[in-house]
Amino acid sequence: MDVPTANQSQTPSHQWAGQNGWSTASPAGPLCYPLPSVQHLSLGSPSDQSPCYDYLQTSNQGCLSNLGTISPRNNTHHSTLFANNADQSVQHIIPNANVSPMVAAPSQGRNIPPSSLPLMNKGTQPCEPQQMSLYSHHSPYQAISPPFQPQYAHQGSLNGPQSPHQKHLPIIPASFGQCVNQNPQCTPQFAFERANMESAVSAGYIHNHALPTSPIQQQPQWTLPPHSRGSVSEFVPSAAVQDRNITPQSPNSESRYGLDPELLPSAVKVIAEDRAEWEGKVFVSEPFSRLPPLATTSCIIEDRGNASPFAIRSTSYCVPCEGQTALLSRLPVGALVTPLAKQNAGEKPLPVCTEPECVVGCGWCGASMCPAMGWQDCGQRFYCPFCGKLSEVPWQHYQPTKGVEGVRVDKDKRPELCMGSYEIIKSQKGEPAALLLALDVSASALRGGYLEFVTQQIHSLLTSLNREDGDAFSDVRVGLMTYDSRIHLYDLSPALSRPHMLVITETEDLQLPVREGLLVPLKHCLDSINSVLQLIPQFTAECDDSSGVPVELPVKAGLAVLQALSCPGKLLIFHTAPLIEMGHTNSSSGFFGSNKPKSIFQPSESAISLAKECVRQGCGVHLFVLSQQDVGGAWPGHIPYLTGGALHTYSHLQGELDRERFSTDLKRIVETDTGYRAQLRIFVSKDLRVSGCYGLFVPGPSPGQVAMATLDWWTTLAVELAHTRALDETRGVAIQTVLSYSTQTGDRRTRVHTLTLRCSRHLQDAFRHYQAQTLLTFYCKKMYCAVLERPLQELREELQTEITEALASYRKHCCSSSVSGGQLVLPQYLRALPVYINSLRKSEVLLPGLRSSVHQRLQQRCQVLGMDTCSTATHFYPLLLPLPLSVENSNPPNPENALRCCAASLEPRGLYLVHAPLTVLLWVGTQVPASTLVELFNSSCFSSLPSGETKLPVLENPLSISIRSLIDTLNSQMPCGRK
Repeated sequence: MDVPTANQSQTPSHQWAGQNGWSTASPAGPLCYPLPSVQHLSLGSPSDQSPCYDYLQTSNQGCLSNLGTISPRNNTHHSTLFANNADQSVQHIIPNANVSPMVAAPSQGRNIPPSSLPLMNKGTQPCEPQQMSLYSHHSPYQAISPPFQPQYAHQGSLNGPQSPHQKHLPIIPASFGQCVNQNPQCTPQFAFERANMESAVSAGYIHNHALPTSPIQQQPQWTLPPHSRGSVSEFVPSAAVQDRNITPQSPNSESRYGLDPELLPSAVKVIAEDRAEWEGKVFVSEPFSRLPPLATTSCIIEDRGNASPFAIRSTSYCVPCEGQTALLSRLPVGALVTPLAKQNAGEKPLPVCTEPECVVGCGWCGASMCPAMGWQDCGQRFYCPFCGKLSEVPWQHYQPTKGVEGVRVDKDKRPELCMGSYEIIKSQKGEPAALLLALDVSASALRGGYLEFVTQQIHSLLTSLNREDGDAFSDVRVGLMTYDSRIHLYDLSPALSRPHMLVITETEDLQLPVREGLLVPLKHCLDSINSVLQLIPQFTAECDDSSGVPVELPVKAGLAVLQALSCPGKLLIFHTAPLIEMGHTNSSSGFFGSNKPKSIFQPSESAISLAKECVRQGCGVHLFVLSQQDVGGAWPGHIPYLTGGALHTYSHLQGELDRERFSTDLKRIVETDTGYRAQLRIFVSKDLRVSGCYGLFVPGPSPGQVAMATLDWWTTLAVELAHTRALDETRGVAIQTVLSYSTQTGDRRTRVHTLTLRCSRHLQDAFRHYQAQTLLTFYCKKMYCAVLERPLQELREELQTEITEALASYRKHCCSSSVSGGQLVLPQYLRALPVYINSLRKSEVLLPGLRSSVHQRLQQRCQVLGMDTCSTATHFYPLLLPLPLSVENSNPPNPENALRCCAASLEPRGLYLVHAPLTVLLWVGTQVPASTLVELFNSSCFSSLPSGETKLPVLENPLSISIRSLIDTLNSQMPCGRK
């Protein structure tokens, strides 16, 4: 085990952090990398499409590698590297006496920003220092060496761009390839996995930092458990690779320090290895089981007493027994919960039992029955691990136990005794969920000309829902209303010869004139709704909407209808008029009238209050904004996302892509299985407590209880746990989530997921059972929730500090190999963690780019917060799939052979597809054969290819059919329409 000593000039952890530019004290100054420009062809339909211009894509995003932001607003001309390298945090460090890490100036108590030396692009010409300075520090862990003096002074800002010196940067002519963008208004931050040193050399920069002394170094030394010493799989580069002299092939193939980037840990390789081990195989999920397959691996889960990792995925499958050990690891103890997770193909359906038949759970804490309960007194009592108390078994549910372990004789016959996940159908039945449609008929909407298209799509949707009896939507109740500055309700009673319009002018205090006929079963009112839909495009504007229409108005009206009829439902709003905030006349209220910390991500008090009412009623709001508009503080997405809905924006529905995406989104929203009036309770072992819960919901008084208006199979929450006392190593740790919700038909159900983990007194065991994708998702949800209250710079510093000190702790306390001072040591399943976390740090939410709008950042934050583990990992590290230039048959190409997301992976003669949850990009190299261009685009000229968002033409040849089929398959796996 490597334990740094106090007289060491520079600790290995600091040396690694220094070479990668991570600082715990303050963010590094801006560093700019000039890159060739790119041309994006979007194969979807963005909400806003701007013309493409040649410009220099520079980075001002802190001290790590730059992340390219590929979005419809950032389309550039000619060819582009998708983004810069982000595999920087897994670099091996070779000390260089001529390059000094960033050290803290003792006289000023702050860190000196990193140095950067801009040069004109001259091929592979090395970067030469122009000025040298010597800094010193009193810490025994910092080595004193002369760093490069920066040519320009940098002053980073908190939330905005941090590089005012772009005019000094050279522009590199475009000469690489063309990018075809295939998707939506918010795009992920593409972390291009290469060493940061390699990127610096290719752009003419050298870039080094070191961390201040870590508090981890002052902790007591830990020893490895005897049974596991030397058994940990670690990423430690071989000495032969470190010592040999590698002849550089090109500036992009090797760093200045003689390191081959191909030898660094690769997220793609980690995913491929896991797929090779588990793809299509069966993973048995049982108590105290081993690490499950990654979320990106498709496999069959067999439930033998532990919930599927797709329902509950723990951050570590071996929890430290003591809180001090958990703090020393610097990694969180928690879980990712997807209560309504879908079963994979080939898995058994979730077992269902009725409430009278199910064995009653704990009478003290309310936990549901599960395999973690311990039976005593021949089955008359059971021990609850969540509260530590004994409960009596009702006589009607009593069964004797057998064997030394005290297992009930009917264990295998009852899912609550042998299954980690099951569902209980309650005796009482509630009101079925309703579907309420609200259309904007203001002057702006009538002038826009797209009401006719919207009403046609609604008519087609309702016709498809009018199915035979017994279907989930056969008895769905539907309501219709229109609005401008007033509310127009429609009485759809079958007894009426034609629908009646009811106009409400007093919108401050809504009072419904009638209740009957506002929501009618679809099979009884389809003709009435169709007659109204045909008349809506012919309405005449009666009110001036130049001042805008508040989106809260239709929300309040729809909520009043659902409250009057005591039913949950989905409210679909189709809005066109300019957006304003309702009741915002008092100058002392709102964003600038409070003493609370200000954040652009904070919703207004009125939005939170209205969202709480929707949650109590089970009203999920889905807002379709049909005209793209950017209004300073009137972002309309807070209420939809806080109620389990979403915001969908379109660019006036003018293009074919916009209209196709609208139709897809509308159908998917209505037909997705949804839970209403959901109450989630989280139980943990009595020696733990729930310290935090992060996701898209209105926070309540207790983090262990969450109320949601609606949720679907994609909704995922992050739960953080904390120790209250030492855990019992023999009992392990139990985590249970109990979700009570209503179905579309009104059935009240309770879904129970239980996960039992082992715990250990050894720190090494905890590190061995973490997975990088799980930690990325946990940190993403935690940080994206924290932006409501804390400065972005503080969050970025906290993120880099925790990960750096976690890896330093592993090296100090758990490393079983003999390594040199310049080697990076990573746990086996955390090899991709630095690249993932760096992508999160550089994300548009935490570190906005030059062209990031406030609305884009707000939208992306909410979209990513609701993602599950697989989607989150793919969002921050998209799959780069090479496509064939010619095929013999029309079968889709195999998408498993993904490449590293880096510029070096893109060949001028290649064709690549970049796949992420929110976007699809098709990249075309400049030297792709003309025959391939003809088969795909029906054009043999590279320069004539369409730019921006587009759709592949339907051509009857094997290559076109194959690639279009692959794109359609990938799109079908996403829960929302992509651009």
